[in-house]
Amino acid sequence: MNKEELHSFIEKQQPNICQIVASMDKQIVYSDTWNDYKKDDCTHIMSATKSIMALLVGIAIDKGQIGSVDDKVLEYFPDYKVKRGEKTIYDVTIRHLLTMRAPYKGKGDPWSKVCASDNWTYSSLDFLGGRKGLTDEFDYRTVCLHVLTGILYNATEMKTVDYANEYLFKPLGIKPHINYYAETAEEHKAFTISKLPKEHIWFCDTQGLGTPGYGLCMSAEDMAKIGLLCLNKGYYDNKQIISSSWIEEMTRPRTVEGNNFRGMEYGYLWWIIDRKKNIYAAIGNSGNVIYVNPEKNIVIAVSSYFKPTIFDRVDFIQEYIEPFISEI
Repeated sequence: MNKEELHSFIEKQQPNICQIVASMDKQIVYSDTWNDYKKDDCTHIMSATKSIMALLVGIAIDKGQIGSVDDKVLEYFPDYKVKRGEKTIYDVTIRHLLTMRAPYKGKGDPWSKVCASDNWTYSSLDFLGGRKGLTDEFDYRTVCLHVLTGILYNATEMKTVDYANEYLFKPLGIKPHINYYAETAEEHKAFTISKLPKEHIWFCDTQGLGTPGYGLCMSAEDMAKIGLLCLNKGYYDNKQIISSSWIEEMTRPRTVEGNNFRGMEYGYLWWIIDRKKNIYAAIGNSGNVIYVNPEKNIVIAVSSYFKPTIFDRVDFIQEYIEPFISEI
């Protein structure tokens, strides 16, 4: 299949893909766009935002602003008043949040309660803990992960988007991002499901703290730079942006219980695709993916507009895109 044939194939078989950028041996070898998207347009990368947040936490730990992943969450919120009778929350650590093994009250994400509150971080803390204690069960959450952005802010005195711009995006040559706040639930929904290109924005709460579980908008080229940073163990353009030890720890596989995650394992907010080959990825709803294959020195970034229940994007990358660029 040549580039034109691959373009038409993707257009028919994966119609919500907007951009693909792929690199091999640190060089971009493939780039294409669909759906009238331009090269520098952004999509909402959904839960792939989580993986970017993991990098920001790592940078803050490198700088000594956050002590370690074993710090207790409540150490960063001295003014938060724990609900009467709640004991488990005192033992929850940053590591629990990063590995999706934090205990929560109730099932699923309490979107309406958190997003309608005046303080999304404290509202999320209200759901942390519970009578079952620290079960170490994998419990994938999105909105309640907002606790992490609160930790970053209290540790650094910088809002999420400002910290990312200064210590991650700027060194990678990624355009500065600005906050976007939705005044109403309708605006929030429109942001999430819109198929139109977006600017370099990060969805935020009422206090201007970027949502760590979703809400970041990037181009595939931006995403590929993130992937290259990870592939190169924290280095980009011969400069160390984040410690190699953090990249290794962040991508160390941890078994995920249950059959709902296609046999994947989990690191620190990154999915581990293949333990033996150390292939890992940032994955967001609609098929937004930063795919990193250290064995082949390959990074593949795919941006997509909103289309729910896209579960085959990594399979598609491995079956079609990875072989294609390997033959270039």
